[in-house]
Amino acid sequence: MKCDKKQMLLYAVTDRSFCKKESLYEQVEKAIRGGVTCVQLREKNLPQEDFLEEAKRIGALCRRFGVPLIINDNVEVAIRAGADGVHVGQDDMSAEEVRARVGEDMIIGVSAHSVEEAKKAHRNGADYLGVGAMFATSTKSDTHVLPKETLREICRAVPIPVVAIGGIGASNLMELTGCGADGVALVSAIFGAEDIERECQKLRKLSEEMVRG
Repeated sequence: MKCDKKQMLLYAVTDRSFCKKESLYEQVEKAIRGGVTCVQLREKNLPQEDFLEEAKRIGALCRRFGVPLIINDNVEVAIRAGADGVHVGQDDMSAEEVRARVGEDMIIGVSAHSVEEAKKAHRNGADYLGVGAMFATSTKSDTHVLPKETLREICRAVPIPVVAIGGIGASNLMELTGCGADGVALVSAIFGAEDIERECQKLRKLSEEMVRG
């Protein structure tokens, strides 16, 4: 599966700290039913085998709905689970190294914070970029907010899809209109919602409007 811009429209990044009354599987299913177009499974603290089992279960769910599953950071889990892709940060394995391990068919996403990083990731084989943080975010304490002009410049500099990430929700999503992003990646705005499915329906409409603008 190769990366399609439409798949980047409403990109959900999981965070099990929001799992109170429901399992992560149930939350992801509600998000997909609400209109999420891509799911990234992010697990920083799960043991490898538990992460793998979860990736297989959520991967089967995503396939049922035709939504790609991206694994955050862990190339080994992505390969063994038969995921659609893997996402790496600037401090992780390079896109070139990831491509050598996963082959040509897996989607590779790379986090970028500057035009230089974006161009390098594209040269090294990235299929899409995650750019941010666009707003202050509670899910990562060490992030710096990027000027919208940097997002604009990155979108102009590379031919691959660009997803804006970091502190984005219904209240500020439309502020990204005109920056050229192909979608938004959200964590707490989705998984911290009272009604995940309904919130995703609203976020999907806003994302479509933002991209059109």
